Amino acid sequence: MTKINSLRGMPDFYSDDLISWSPVENKLEKIFKAYSINEIRTPIMEYTDLFKRSVGDTSDIVNKEIYSFNDRNDQSLSLRPEGTAGVIRSIIEKKLDQQQSKLWYMGPMFRYERPQKGRYRQFHQAGVEILGYPEGQADFELISMICSIINALNIKNAKLKINHLGDKDSKKEFSKALVKYLIPYKDKMDEKDLERLGKNPLRILDTKDLGMQEILKDAPSLNNFISDSANLLLSSIQKTFSDLCIIEIDNTLVRGLDYYTGLVFEASSSDLGAQDAFIGGGRYDNLANTLGGKDMPAIGLAIGLERIISISSITKNIEKKVVFISSTSNIAPLAFKIANQLRTANSDVSLDMDLTDSSIKAKLRRANKTNATHAFILGDEEISSNMIIVKSLRDDDEQVSMSIEECIAFYKKI
Repeated sequence: MTKINSLRGMPDFYSDDLISWSPVENKLEKIFKAYSINEIRTPIMEYTDLFKRSVGDTSDIVNKEIYSFNDRNDQSLSLRPEGTAGVIRSIIEKKLDQQQSKLWYMGPMFRYERPQKGRYRQFHQAGVEILGYPEGQADFELISMICSIINALNIKNAKLKINHLGDKDSKKEFSKALVKYLIPYKDKMDEKDLERLGKNPLRILDTKDLGMQEILKDAPSLNNFISDSANLLLSSIQKTFSDLCIIEIDNTLVRGLDYYTGLVFEASSSDLGAQDAFIGGGRYDNLANTLGGKDMPAIGLAIGLERIISISSITKNIEKKVVFISSTSNIAPLAFKIANQLRTANSDVSLDMDLTDSSIKAKLRRANKTNATHAFILGDEEISSNMIIVKSLRDDDEQVSMSIEECIAFYKKI
């Protein structure tokens, strides 16, 4: 029978792979709670129209990367390519779009793109959405959080780039000026940038084509089209947090999703190589209205977990582990009861119950290979005397017989 493999770009993760995940996820959750952000969980599948109306039907995500299919009712459904649209859909559906909310989420996202280092077809993001707060204070709060994340996860060679896209009118005027400047260079544009020129010219600023990047050096600057207050916001953010993390104003930064307006930002690290961004986001004041809700100012960020985990150098949690061994061929029910008492006494310790029929010697050999600190041994003699042997698996190799009560007290201190 033919073997079934995993889908391309959708890897399995085992415990050895995940040893770096928990410390980072736990640290992020603590930071979110420190900023009084509440958790939200939305479905991984939504109606396709949600993403067409939010992310934009001119974006690469909708045109090329979204996983879509029709269900039995011929409705087009999609696996979520990002988290913000689902959160806003939920807020509108629950009639919370006139309230202020601070929400965070964490989970898998899906994009059909060529798998490469730091980019998978199923990937994981954590995100924060601060909703109902107009431009100003919420922007400072989110930048403060990014600096906290960079420092708490001990990320080296990190830089935070910020820009301002202006309001609808300033974006429209800048787009006109940019198109006028670029038209004489149409014969030098690749197919992707030519398409952007007609549909969404600001996206050309995000081009990866080196020749196009050279042409853009003399292009009109967005900085000249946005308001004085927008420029003041950028300089104030840079001045306020420059002692916490490296912040650079980059007038070419536009981000890849159509719903962004106002402040946008991107945190990157040279340690990641070509795909160097690990946090991105910005303000999206018009998204709720676009999705059928009321006008609601909003700003958010997304964190690429695979990427940030690969460059975080926080100390990994050292797991405290013991092994429970029964010397009888049929493990006594008493062993499971005692193991349950121990786990209840100290849930910070991992207790591995050896369920095999191997000899004590073989079981101890396996225990040593798992880096367990102690072996708790229960045999016929121990069962009859209501005692347990506690054997150190470290250098001293000492073993002591203890009563169940003494054993529980010892376990609490491991």
